Amino acid sequence: MSEPILEVRGLTCERGERTLFEGLSFAVEPGTLVRIAGSNGAGKTTLLRLMTGLMRPAEGEILWRGVPILKAAQDFWRELCYIGHRNGVKDDLSVIENVLINARIASLKGATEAAALDALAAVGLSDYVEAPAGQLSQGQRRRVALARLWLSRSVPLWVLDEPFTALDVRAVARLADLIGAHVAEGGVVMLVTHQEVPVERARLMVIEPERWAPVKRTAVERALDQAAAEAVENELGS
Repeated sequence: MSEPILEVRGLTCERGERTLFEGLSFAVEPGTLVRIAGSNGAGKTTLLRLMTGLMRPAEGEILWRGVPILKAAQDFWRELCYIGHRNGVKDDLSVIENVLINARIASLKGATEAAALDALAAVGLSDYVEAPAGQLSQGQRRRVALARLWLSRSVPLWVLDEPFTALDVRAVARLADLIGAHVAEGGVVMLVTHQEVPVERARLMVIEPERWAPVKRTAVERALDQAAAEAVENELGS
């Protein structure tokens, strides 16, 4: 077994007056697909945001290559590709301009126009390359964001929130193949998804934040969380 590249130690996360989870710990070796699973409202997206440094835990720490991510800062973020619910797409730029500018901001190697065109083809946006992003549907804007992954193969850590939402069957298969290849090459992919998407060649780890919850949610709380999650999915898929 190789040494872990990513370690989570004793995470406690609070939202309002509620503790989502406490004492959550795990270690991830290179070449691992980490699926964050569980019911809506259990803290899956919150855990992803903690992994990127966008949120801070009430207790505990996250280490990348043995260094706390908040201390590593830019060194860690250069090795991270995060795609959350917000797509980060600028309405006044064309589709390809969005992809290229995001690639430059992330200092991605090999982010040429030809590579960007290949990435857009992979997500089914070849016919929208020069279209202003403001004219796209929410589903198409999601695909613009996901195109970044095809340019991020040199980035070892991918953190993805519902990456398969709004993709057709062919695009889902292509993305699953890309994730499988990234993991096979020693990368780490951490994702939340409600879809059962087979990813070949992947060492799989499943983390359920709800197992570390100090108090179980009531049926009413679960129903409200489910309704909120469905509203987000409908917006992304429209």
